[in-house]
Amino acid sequence: MAALSAPLRVCRGILKELRAAHGSGYKKTLAYGYVMDQFRKNKVTGERYCRAQQEAHHDSHTYLCLLTSTRNHMLLHNLYHGKGERSQEEAAGLVGLRLPTQPGGKGWEK
Repeated sequence: MAALSAPLRVCRGILKELRAAHGSGYKKTLAYGYVMDQFRKNKVTGERYCRAQQEAHHDSHTYLCLLTSTRNHMLLHNLYHGKGERSQEEAAGLVGLRLPTQPGGKGWEK
């Protein structure tokens, strides 16, 4: 398993994703309260070494990955989602191609 990043970095990443999803009022959401409560409850101290704390950190890292992947999926979906029938030029331009043109004017091109 790859090394997990610091808990504070994961917490900030989750809050960044919540801010992206809910706008400036993200601090009033239930998700914000729950995330902050869980991070406070599983705070690392010098006196204890707890497997449950590591599991909580792993769960938070997985949740951050889920939020980031969902946001990226929605961006890609909105970018490439079908908008009805497209012309051949638009479809070719979508994948970075151009349609060939006939030089000399044979009469059938536009």
